[in-house]
Amino acid sequence: MALFSKEQEKNPKAQPALTPVASSPTPSQPSSSAQPAPSASRAAAPAEGRAYLDRGSKVTGKLSFEGPARIDGEVDGEINAKDSVTIGETAVVTAQIRAAAVIVGGKVSGDIHASQRIEIRPSAKVIGNLTAPVLIVQEGAFFEGHSSMQPESAREDRKVTVFPKEERLAQAAGGQKPA
Repeated sequence: MALFSKEQEKNPKAQPALTPVASSPTPSQPSSSAQPAPSASRAAAPAEGRAYLDRGSKVTGKLSFEGPARIDGEVDGEINAKDSVTIGETAVVTAQIRAAAVIVGGKVSGDIHASQRIEIRPSAKVIGNLTAPVLIVQEGAFFEGHSSMQPESAREDRKVTVFPKEERLAQAAGGQKPA
């Protein structure tokens, strides 16, 4: 599959229409050049070593990324990344997202957990809970949910005491313990 490998896909219909001008020799250019022209799949990718889901892509299930990733298509399920995840303006994501950093420009429905930061851009619409030590919500962005900026370790240290149901009812009724 051309989206996740560095090899050019054999199917000509799946190839992007973008080709570099320097890749085909013209009458004024010599046909033998010192450096080979980049392949069309590499020219269309945002950068080396990045995963990219373009517009028109629809994925259902669990996605895992080792490096940075950009999503401009539709995802339904779960996204886990060790690096950053960018949700483009055309993306529609219904998923739980866990990554080092998350930048949202499109629509996301689901909780987002980031170990470093979450940035919500003006074109974004986010419905879900956010957890990150750094949270940036730019003017014009839509966000509905709860946010927590405490590190994960601080939340785990908190202790919550839950009383059995009978004790809660007795305390509410007048502070008496049930017999």
